[in-house]
Amino acid sequence: MSFRHACFVSLFALLASCAELPGSRAEPFDVLITSGTVYDGSGGAPYVADIAIRDERIVAIAKTIDGTAVLRIDASGLAVAPGFINMLSWAPASLIEDGRSQGDIRQGVTLEVFGEGRSYGPLNETMKAAMKAQQVGIKFDISWTTLGEYLEYLVNRGISPNVASFVGATTLRVHEIGFVDRPPTLGELSAMRELTHQAMQEGALGLGSSLIYAPAFYARTEELIALAEVVGEYGGMYISHMRSEGNRLLGSIDELIRIAREGEVAAEIYHLKMSGKNNWSKYDDVVAKVEQARAEGIAISADMYTYTAASTGLDAAMPPWVQEGGYAAWVERLQDPVIRPKVAHAMSNPNDEWENLLRAAGPDNMLLVGFRNKSLRKYIGSTLAEVASLRGTSAIETAMDLVIEDGSRVQVVYFLMSEENVRKQVALPWVSFASDAASMATEGVFLEQSTHPRAYGNFVRVLGRYVRDEKVLPLQMAIYKLTKLPASNLKLRHRGELIPGFFADVVIFDPSTVQDHATYDDPHRYATGVVHVFVNGEQVLRDGEHTGALPGQVVRGPGWVGWR
Repeated sequence: MSFRHACFVSLFALLASCAELPGSRAEPFDVLITSGTVYDGSGGAPYVADIAIRDERIVAIAKTIDGTAVLRIDASGLAVAPGFINMLSWAPASLIEDGRSQGDIRQGVTLEVFGEGRSYGPLNETMKAAMKAQQVGIKFDISWTTLGEYLEYLVNRGISPNVASFVGATTLRVHEIGFVDRPPTLGELSAMRELTHQAMQEGALGLGSSLIYAPAFYARTEELIALAEVVGEYGGMYISHMRSEGNRLLGSIDELIRIAREGEVAAEIYHLKMSGKNNWSKYDDVVAKVEQARAEGIAISADMYTYTAASTGLDAAMPPWVQEGGYAAWVERLQDPVIRPKVAHAMSNPNDEWENLLRAAGPDNMLLVGFRNKSLRKYIGSTLAEVASLRGTSAIETAMDLVIEDGSRVQVVYFLMSEENVRKQVALPWVSFASDAASMATEGVFLEQSTHPRAYGNFVRVLGRYVRDEKVLPLQMAIYKLTKLPASNLKLRHRGELIPGFFADVVIFDPSTVQDHATYDDPHRYATGVVHVFVNGEQVLRDGEHTGALPGQVVRGPGWVGWR
């Protein structure tokens, strides 16, 4: 929107709001942000303007707005932007523990999007019991069954950011099939499709998959197409952690494009990357495949985090066949004297049938950051190679033993990507941003484990390192990729731009000082430089400190029955 157009729309909104009021004097605004440099999310040039907020919405944007306000903020010298969208958040449990969402709010994130393969609904009683048993640190009762009920549960508890979710393809599969390696029967697939219909009508954004992990690995392409067809009926999206981000990366993109084409649905690549040094050279081929599909009219996009290390479990270092049946069966096989050597052989030898992150990174580049077993937490901050040396066993034997001893898959940071590729991806016009992490706080239960620095720095890192310091892309384009781009891809209503009538999710930051501080050695450090944040018109960050406000709402996808 041009400044002239913005002023016209703003004048119309002001006149309309005044006309609705009795008498000749307009009601005061709730918030008036003055003299800020507005980056409206469109990607266009910024302009200096005032922004008025009443209730949950932006009601006016103009060069000068006359009127009184309950809260007036002088944004001179600061950037004013729409709230940032985290396209892949693992905050479903962290928001139950602490609804303030400190790690992300302090970066300007006002919408957390869940659902990479697993979602917090739909659940059956067996799944609820398993979720309860797997809880570490953060403990909670599971009083919901459907995905929509879970999102409402969060809002009713009180949360600072807005929340939205994909329905997880893994969750649908476990609901009907469990953890076995076989295709669904026609009846099971029909039930999975019906659960997808229900989730979409409740407001799910689409279908999310995570295909390197068991049991998602067991799903064939045709199963995913059948589910994608359902979300396509509602205008939803298929979004995927693909079968490979390394040796089989190009074929995995082909599969994603096929699912989009045959399912008649838009599709997005979760955390785009070229994993493993041998695959760094595939960048140009990856971009060519995506852009060719886009030229053919297939809506393909991607998101990313701004680091050269990934983070996931030791399950990504072991073959999917050993994990069939769930954690208990996995551990039983690892302890079987006949099966264990076969697992070790699979882990140590080249094999493109599954994604082996141990071979892609190497034990020296695998940082252990999270354990369930408190007695193992002494290893946090050490590499797998270092722990293997301490124990006097091989890295592969150590990895298997840690999974057995910890009662979990163990959380690991894997150093896999090249900085050159990260910088090039940041500038791609169809790539948005995602933390792939929980939203934590530098206190309480969160300090019992380490984490990846992306949990505290991913979004501010875009603005500080890649915009200001390295000039990889201009600020207005970065704001577009943090706001309007993901909102448009997700088909969100009245989010992602600063426009009168849109929800007042607003971030005010200092482009000259905004900075991430979290490191791999010291990840629990808040970003700085974000000054004020509003969610649905209510201030959640004031002068860089959390206000304690919890105005977050459920943001629903295009299939929600409430839109009809």
